[in-house]
Amino acid sequence: MLTPPGTITLALIFLLLGGLFLWGFKRAQPFGRLGFLAWLQSLVVIIPWLIFVALWLFNIYLNFVGILVLILISVGSYILLGQKLRAEGQDALLQEKAKQRLQALAQEDKEPSPVAGVTEPLSPTPIPDEDLSKIKGIFSIDSFFATETISYQEGAIFNGNLRTEPDIAYSKLTAKLAQLCNDDYRLFLVEGAEGRPVVVVLPRQNEPQPMTLAQKNLALVLFIATLVTSLEAAGAILGFDLFEQWQRYGETLPLGLGLVAILIGHEIGHQLMAKKWNIRLSWPFFLPTWQIGSFGAITRFESLLPHRSALFDIAISGPAVSGILSWVLLVIGLTISHPGSLLQIPSQFFQGSLLVAALARLILAEEVHNSVVSISPLVVLGWLGLTITALNLLPAGQLDGGRIIQAIYGRKTARRTTIGTLVLLGIIALVNPANPIPLYWAVVVLFLQRDLERPSLNELTEPDDTRAGWGLLALFLMLATLIPLSTGLAGRLGIGG
Repeated sequence: MLTPPGTITLALIFLLLGGLFLWGFKRAQPFGRLGFLAWLQSLVVIIPWLIFVALWLFNIYLNFVGILVLILISVGSYILLGQKLRAEGQDALLQEKAKQRLQALAQEDKEPSPVAGVTEPLSPTPIPDEDLSKIKGIFSIDSFFATETISYQEGAIFNGNLRTEPDIAYSKLTAKLAQLCNDDYRLFLVEGAEGRPVVVVLPRQNEPQPMTLAQKNLALVLFIATLVTSLEAAGAILGFDLFEQWQRYGETLPLGLGLVAILIGHEIGHQLMAKKWNIRLSWPFFLPTWQIGSFGAITRFESLLPHRSALFDIAISGPAVSGILSWVLLVIGLTISHPGSLLQIPSQFFQGSLLVAALARLILAEEVHNSVVSISPLVVLGWLGLTITALNLLPAGQLDGGRIIQAIYGRKTARRTTIGTLVLLGIIALVNPANPIPLYWAVVVLFLQRDLERPSLNELTEPDDTRAGWGLLALFLMLATLIPLSTGLAGRLGIGG
């Protein structure tokens, strides 16, 4: 039964979400059936969490399988609605294209140079007049009809009207630009300040630069430091301080190098997917820390991204590799654990993660009821790998999670989630000062990773719904890894004696 505070909390949650749903529905109404389908998509993402919170407030706790079923239903519904939305959108797009074509033909009769597409006086731009004249020649009424040119950095912004689907328009524009200007300029199709598509053309020298020798040396130093902190973390797992008993370094090698292998696997995942999209990545700058060995690594793009799907694929591939590897190590460790295992830990140890607790309860069964549990070191190694992966999946800045959010939902949403994540990490650090990791990670993100990735060349074409579904699943597993068990849920599972 709910206590009065629980009743108030539940009422406030339902009132807030009800208001958001109603607000979203009213905003969707002017767009007809397409707006309704988009509204339903947002609804199916929230409902599983609403159900979970409501049951939790009533002291009804879902096991891991129940939570996974909820999220899979949510992701599946999201994908199906997205497919329906795209199918419905094709019909609407055909009608809109026909309407735009008629308007373009009428406009063509009035305007003297529809090919150039510029009908207003040009603002001065850093681009030479000869090149600017060529660039203006790429626009047409069947791709992007430019109406205004504005100086921007070393290039120019072209405002106008998009006359076809973004990917088709981008292909036509870039092909013409390469034909007229060789490889001297790069074209970006992005969303402008007013939410309308704009074309940005910049000289090629504005592309990301490869690593310098000093940066490579720094990357090597950080990697060596990460080796040391990983061995130190392994020593802490085994119950001693490596710096005080350095002669026992041999005992730390299996776990320490295992953790480094997970980190390297994460980076290999990024590199392989980047190679698929013909994208260059910098060497990883590993971030050593005494508490868990490493926070992962910072990797920069040394090439322009063709579209948001490439950003998503590269961002999720690293966590996919390290997450699967860590999951396998955790499950193997739990499976081979027995009363004579190397590590003796209090069962409260498993209360630190909802995901790990659910797996421990499933595999170790009644063993978790004991006050002390014998486990294989692989359990801690797998957990550390999952934790590092989950920290990198937080939706902030240039973290993998921030890149995933930027790829799926765009830059505006990514900025908001970055601010929200930093605020949340700060609150957690204040509420639980005994755990320094949230504070350290917030500082790292704030000073090194808070900026978003630069826009893709084609920023308007969104990733498909399958990618969006995988992204939501990754974010769910991140939350399941980092959220600790409540005291009530731990008691219900029998974890902690």
